Amino acid sequence: MRNQVWGNAVKTKIICFANNKGGSGKTTTCSNVAYCLNQMGKRVLMLDGDMQLNLSLSFLDEEEVLALAEGEKNLYRGLLEERDLSSCVVPTAYEGLDLIPSSMLMSEAEEILYRKGGREDILKKGLSGILEKEIYDYILIDAPPTLGIWVRNILQASGSIVIPVEASPWGLFGLANMITYIEDAVKRNEDLKVLGIVLTKVNTRKNYFRQTLELLNEMEVIRVFNSYIRIDSNVEWAQDNSKPVAAYRKSSRSAVEYQELTKEIEEEISKQS
Repeated sequence: MRNQVWGNAVKTKIICFANNKGGSGKTTTCSNVAYCLNQMGKRVLMLDGDMQLNLSLSFLDEEEVLALAEGEKNLYRGLLEERDLSSCVVPTAYEGLDLIPSSMLMSEAEEILYRKGGREDILKKGLSGILEKEIYDYILIDAPPTLGIWVRNILQASGSIVIPVEASPWGLFGLANMITYIEDAVKRNEDLKVLGIVLTKVNTRKNYFRQTLELLNEMEVIRVFNSYIRIDSNVEWAQDNSKPVAAYRKSSRSAVEYQELTKEIEEEISKQS
């Protein structure tokens, strides 16, 4: 663990990373922004909202992730029992960077939440104890690629949203539905602000990168971050070692790009605060 002197408690900011299209780079973006914020001296809690467990696997080895997924200390059990989610927090190898792991049973979240009263605010209530203690500067949530009650829970609990979009011919597929869904969520949660779209898996030599960027700018609905994340084999190697790429190889191209994106996100949040 690195030595770190943490500052005074501040109001916790909650950012979700969401897109209803799989393969958009949500988890990789969430994990690396969380790590970069932590390296900037911020206390960060990550919440793995996807049954695929990929955010959990970005920081913990597979054996530990599976044990947590099958036990009591995970998001699924916390939601099912409507617990204070403080009881589900586990530390990572990095001081001031914690995780609420997921479970493969999160596939049942839609049905479980549907049967509960106040079903769109279960997550918000579960996080209330953590927010009251002001332990963290940021809570980052990795949302699954769906548009159901569970994602609505995430948007109800969040103050900001970042939308990772793959720079490919299929990257914009379904984005219009996502934007409509977010517009509806903003009506229910007036505190929710869209920080912007971040382009991922970028190949600057391909025409479809420029085409994707042009189409997004023409939409003029949501800003596009200046920072974008190019394809880099270091990302896969980092994932294989259960680390964010910014920790696995700090000098790599993608690590530097995630650092720049994190600074942009912080600046945008400051503007909207």
